[in-house]
Amino acid sequence: MKHEYSLAHLTAMALPPVDLIEVAARTGYTYVGLRLSRVTPQEPLYPLITSRVAMAAAKAKLAATGIKVWDVELARMDPSLDAQSFFPMLDATAELGARHVICQLPDPNRERAHERFATLCDYARPLGITVSLEFPWWTETGNLETATTVLNTVKRSNAGILIDMLHFFRSNSSHAALKRLPREWFHFAHVCDGPKTIGDDMDSILHEARSHRLFPGDGAFGVKDILACLPDNITYTLEIPGDALAFEIG
Repeated sequence: MKHEYSLAHLTAMALPPVDLIEVAARTGYTYVGLRLSRVTPQEPLYPLITSRVAMAAAKAKLAATGIKVWDVELARMDPSLDAQSFFPMLDATAELGARHVICQLPDPNRERAHERFATLCDYARPLGITVSLEFPWWTETGNLETATTVLNTVKRSNAGILIDMLHFFRSNSSHAALKRLPREWFHFAHVCDGPKTIGDDMDSILHEARSHRLFPGDGAFGVKDILACLPDNITYTLEIPGDALAFEIG
């Protein structure tokens, strides 16, 4: 089956949205994903949520190129951030014409995490937006099992799970369990690869996730085997940050 492809913003975080859209158009993508929140203080923050000028520029570039926005990230609800903090992001997602928002739940209070996820889904539903839960493997929602528990608890029709090759492999999540889950939970996958092992300190873990992933087939994740457990019609989002390569070639 021929898949549609999206260019994840993390692959080229140094590019502002208008430039990312232009690159996606030149290289054959159908979609881009845009990151409109900052996870670390070092990351750029592109002000589409707060700047009408920036939003207008992005929409004009989308119209000129024919590229569409597939997803917006990141509603990362740690203990200090509730669902309401991300309502403006959902409004921006709708204005951009995107249908998906990525959410993470790095929160040890599971009841609170579940409630916040449900609230985010409830706000997103009338906007026509799905909320796809990603499970970074070093967090409290760190594998397929804990992500499944969230969806089975909140029971929201627009809730889903985002399978990121790195997080799935590093968390030792089960292929068999993935095959058994409802097909409607899955709308896209973050595709990348990596080595069999990495350092066990947090600096190594975060460096791989944010700055040094491998192209599909160049590592040990078994990308084809993971994708074979997912629906055939999902979009493949290439999330392959490579800071060393970007430094070398631009």
